[in-house]
Amino acid sequence: MNNKIIRMEETHPLTWRMRNDKKTVWMEEYSSKNGYAAFKKAIHQITSKDVINLVKESGLKGRGGAGFSTGLKWSLMPDNIDGEEHRYLLCNADEMEPGTYKDRLLIEQLPHQLIEGILLSAFAIKATRGYIFLRGEYIKGEHILKQAIQEAINFGYIGQNILNSGFNFDLFLHTGAGRYICGEETALINSLEGRRANPRFKPPFPATFGLWGKPTCVNNVETLSNVPSIILHGSNWYKKLSKSSDAGTKLMGFSGKVNNPGVWELPFGITAREILEDYALGMKSGLSLKAWQPGGAGTDFLTHKHLDLSMDFTTISKAGSRLGTALAMAVDNKVNMVSLVYNIEKFFARESCGLCTPCRDGLPWIVKILHSLKYKEGRNDDIKILEQLCVLLGPGKTFCAHAPGAIEPLQSAIKYFRSEFENGINIKYQI
Repeated sequence: MNNKIIRMEETHPLTWRMRNDKKTVWMEEYSSKNGYAAFKKAIHQITSKDVINLVKESGLKGRGGAGFSTGLKWSLMPDNIDGEEHRYLLCNADEMEPGTYKDRLLIEQLPHQLIEGILLSAFAIKATRGYIFLRGEYIKGEHILKQAIQEAINFGYIGQNILNSGFNFDLFLHTGAGRYICGEETALINSLEGRRANPRFKPPFPATFGLWGKPTCVNNVETLSNVPSIILHGSNWYKKLSKSSDAGTKLMGFSGKVNNPGVWELPFGITAREILEDYALGMKSGLSLKAWQPGGAGTDFLTHKHLDLSMDFTTISKAGSRLGTALAMAVDNKVNMVSLVYNIEKFFARESCGLCTPCRDGLPWIVKILHSLKYKEGRNDDIKILEQLCVLLGPGKTFCAHAPGAIEPLQSAIKYFRSEFENGINIKYQI
């Protein structure tokens, strides 16, 4: 049994501590599974800069979807510290991306792994306070995190002069009001301050002017949960877990009409076909794969021709999509793409903060046109207008990445399934 645990620890750093009955791993059990060993090692044996360098060398990228270097992001925090000034670490647990449920898995089953990752990250950037910004609908996760935070306080891992190291850190849980835009870090900061969840102008960036005007770093749940294993086992070990240029493992999965929908910890470089066939056990009887989104509703559709691609940031990007959260959605052959994209765009239009004109007005316009095409009342120029809107709402044309993400499924659906959009044009409107 011990040998099996060691092997799992060496290959599945995120999930090896999980129980077979899927119940929460609380403090006593987590500690028996080498829990908080990395944190104790960091605060007593190495420096904050050592932690940053280890994470930077490991190649750990943000797991929220953007894929930015975590160690580099930490290094952007200013070195100078005013003894009276707070600096903040924010954990983004506002998992609002449709089809994504990986952070929920870690929160509900391994809350102490997340807390240890937060503590290590806070030590690295010399943060004095932290907030977990949790999706409001995650009621079970809220209760679990509250209990786990209290356990960590009772064991002396949170508070003043932690384990006689001179490191001070307080951690708080904040539940959001339920807005997709809070996935954008400055919108999250505004919401945490009690303001409207609008993105902020950048610069200044959160690293220098974030929460309440103080230096702030925002990281995703899965990102932070990777940190303890990197500190314990080293950056070279972490790199070797992967089959591609992207280091480590990733929580990946498939939803949709597959035989075994779920999420699994897998190495970067595994193919989408392996996940679909070996883990999700293929499409349900009588159905075939028509298209798939690699990582959430805001990623471009790919087809069955792309199933043998390596699941990593670079490869999926070269194919014309994004890895995103790596929780893929399978679209079966009986789904009408116009209807599917209509539902997706309705969501994105509703979740727009309304700050900039292209997003505020463009997305409802897209929804209106798709509604017409869905009910075969489309006009001759509708597809051309949709294509123009994809350009006008693209990268660099809007205040944040909300609209560019929203048009990804639309532009790819038109690219691969144009005939289905053409079928929505009413003959009486054709020229």
